[in-house]
Amino acid sequence: MTGIDDAWAALGGDPASSPRLTAVAREGALDARLPVRELARACVGVCALAAAELAARRYGLPEAPAVRVDDGAVAASFHSERVLRVDGRAPLLFAPLSRFWRTADGWVRTHANYPHHRARLLGALGLPDGASADDLAGRLAGCRALEAEEAVHRAGGLAVAVRTPDQWRAHPQAAEVVARPLVERERLDTAPARVLPRPDSAAPSLLPAAGLRVLDLTRVLAGPVATRVLALLGADVLRLDAPRLPELPDQHADTGFGKRSATLDLAADRDAFDALLRMADVVVTGYRPGALDRFGLAPRALAERRPGLVVAQVSAWGAYGPWGGRRGFDSLVQAATGIAVAEGSAERPGALPAQALDHGTGHLLAAGVLRALTEQTYDGGSRLVRTALARTAHWLTTGIRPAPAEGAPYTGPDAWVAETDSSLGRLRHARPAVSFAGGPTAWTRPPGPWGTDPARWR
Repeated sequence: MTGIDDAWAALGGDPASSPRLTAVAREGALDARLPVRELARACVGVCALAAAELAARRYGLPEAPAVRVDDGAVAASFHSERVLRVDGRAPLLFAPLSRFWRTADGWVRTHANYPHHRARLLGALGLPDGASADDLAGRLAGCRALEAEEAVHRAGGLAVAVRTPDQWRAHPQAAEVVARPLVERERLDTAPARVLPRPDSAAPSLLPAAGLRVLDLTRVLAGPVATRVLALLGADVLRLDAPRLPELPDQHADTGFGKRSATLDLAADRDAFDALLRMADVVVTGYRPGALDRFGLAPRALAERRPGLVVAQVSAWGAYGPWGGRRGFDSLVQAATGIAVAEGSAERPGALPAQALDHGTGHLLAAGVLRALTEQTYDGGSRLVRTALARTAHWLTTGIRPAPAEGAPYTGPDAWVAETDSSLGRLRHARPAVSFAGGPTAWTRPPGPWGTDPARWR
């Protein structure tokens, strides 16, 4: 099974005792020059394997439920932000200033979907807040790509020079990324083995994460994808955002299924956060490495305050190396790591057919959490799980073997799309791709308005 065995081993899984897995191939799904279909299938596949394994452990099953991974469902899920419709309206995926731009010696990719990132990008290049795309194009045309990258970074904005694969391999951050495993796993202490109560056997589905409380401190896509999976599997997921940084509405609608959404000022409301932490089982963070440490949210600090916790972290570039503290997004990681060149043409850079680094890394992170919970039932310990988009990019470009085109043709996501009424409107959305025998096929609740739930557990 291309890629799945490698990813399962990276998660600490034993291939000899892993659940049975059937893959349904569909020709043309996530078609690209790079093996995106194989990467996506592997990431979703190991997530389902980890869910089935934990289900067997919690329900006392004689064997883990069989897993099924369908390329069609995976492709629809990896396109979830594109599939989404709110009362028939298509979402805005990228703002006008989030794209490739020619420079004096190459290309840069910018990300300015959030207002504060847009302001920093323009300010770094000496442009007023009301500058147009033409204004920005003119300014960048006179800059060298690396100079623009550094100037915008210093201002707290987001711009990355487009590099060839060879140029990225020569970068010191690439050496740091390659030296790490696909999924970093660490035991933080000697907390005793966890006893997870048996879920309600009368429930219509096997829910391996039933009753578990997940604090979701993530934004954008990879982290919210991971916690969306945990919500599907029965976890009580409470997403917390700073009151001054609202999420983009369409992004929230796409990734908010199964969750509740609250706001909390971590500096002013420490007592409220500590009360949530005391009852949490999992904390997932997706801010740039170190950004939350000043609030006492470094992994070891969290484990000291809540022994037995699983801490999961996702970042763009990894929590190490010269770029460890940098902000980043899927599109920027594609640009820096040579993917944009590999998928482009002689005239301009290109992109993957989906934000596969985000979605793939998110599923790997969820799988890491599920495996950590299973391992805790055997030998305890607070656990740390880390993933990085740049590490997933390295796996895509060097570690995944393309499989021959096979199976029925993929004709689009419609067969794996559902419609749900919500307080946000009528939602057309992708169904879950994680699937195992007896497991859930839909979320128990649609997303609600951002930040309107109380910051407390059910």
